[in-house]
Formats: sequence, C-alpha cells, structure tokens
Amino acid sequence: MPPAPLPRTNPAGSVAEPGATHPAGPFTQAERDAVYRAIETRRDVRGEFLARPLPDDVLLRILEAAHHAPSVGLMQPWNFILVRDLDARRRVHATFERRNAEAAAMFSGERAERYGALKLEGILTAPLNICVTCNRSRGGPVVLGRTHQRDTDLYSTVCAVQNLWLAARAEGVGVGWVSIFEPDDLKPLFGLPEEVEIVAYLCVGYVERLYDRPELEARHWAVRLPLSEVVFDERWRAPSALTVD
Repeated sequence: MPPAPLPRTNPAGSVAEPGATHPAGPFTQAERDAVYRAIETRRDVRGEFLARPLPDDVLLRILEAAHHAPSVGLMQPWNFILVRDLDARRRVHATFERRNAEAAAMFSGERAERYGALKLEGILTAPLNICVTCNRSRGGPVVLGRTHQRDTDLYSTVCAVQNLWLAARAEGVGVGWVSIFEPDDLKPLFGLPEEVEIVAYLCVGYVERLYDRPELEARHWAVRLPLSEVVFDERWRAPSALTVD
C-alpha cells in the first residue's frame, strides 16, 4: 500500500487535510481532438483583427484560463493590464515604431526588404491590448521550487500567456505577441514598480480567418524544424545544420 500523503499546513500553521482528487484518465477522443486542434491552429495574429470588442464573459473565460496556469511554488506572479484606451495604445505604438526602425536596420539586402513588408503588430487595430507582467517579489524572498532557479517566476508567467492564447483560440479570438520594444520603454507608461517586469504585450481581438501555418513560415521567413531535430535520447547531440530560408 502506498504511503499516505503528507498533511498540508495553512498560513496559520495548523494542519489541513489534502484536497479531493479525481480520476486521472485520458480525455475522450473528441476532447483530445479539441485540445490538439487549439494547439496546432493557434497563430500569432498581426493584421487581421476586427473592431468588434470581446464580450465580458468571453474575456473572463480567457483570463481565468491564464490564471489557471501552473506556477512554481504556486506563486502566481502574473498580472494582466487591460489596455483599451486609444491614446494609451498610440503611446505604445509610437514606442514600437521607434524600436522597429532599429530592428529593420539590423537586416540587409533581400532580408531587409522582406522584413519591411511584414506586419508585426496589431496595437491600434485590435480592440484590446493586454500587458502581462511578472511580479518578481510575489511570494516573498524564498519560494518553494525557486530557491535555485530565480527565473522560474518568468517561466510561470509565460505558461499563463500560453494558456491565454490557447483559450482565446478556442473562443475564436486572435492573439498577437508584440516583442519589438525594450521593456523599460513601457514600464513608465503603465506605472510599473521596479520589481514588476513586462513578460508579454498582447494584441487581442476577433479574427475572421487564420493562416493554415505560422505566418512567418507562409511568408518564407523561417521553417518549422522537424521533431527529430529537437528530440535527443539521454544527452545532447549536435543538430543538423538547417537554414531558415
């Protein structure tokens, strides 16, 4: 017989009984298909947003999914700043434009021309932007599971972003991740304290159509690596040399 689970302690120090459990069997085939469909058809949306706002109940379900992400030590370091105000989004967009010009200058030749033709954000066209932050002080100075890997709070917040993205896909809502800015550009715009970091700036809204494959792949900017190139047995091996074009 396996040993009984250890009792839990509440903040006051008294012993609490472990929570209820439920069977851990697989989902039905239809349920599995739905999960894998959300994963495989999720796209980074940039220029296809509709002006139609998200109903409150849809947005709440998406945020609840994000809030149910796993987090090391159950620290839940995330916050979600909902940005609808057009003037606020214009200020973010101006920051993006400045940094995007810097990024464009890092490419040359045909690559530079192709970069200039890409639509890389939907800050002004999406009806909702979400700034996802990580409070690096949440949980105090010592957090279970974070004692030797400081950045697990950031990784946990990224899990929340992925949950949000998959839930949005299931709701027929598109999400685009804007990363072409310096985090310190935006921190003053949102009044973020020093211990809070921006992990993701997301454009969110309904879309009518999605690419069959990632847009950068469809536009021949990069290719998806074969699974065999990224799965190793037991230890590291040098992958084959693959070009992006």
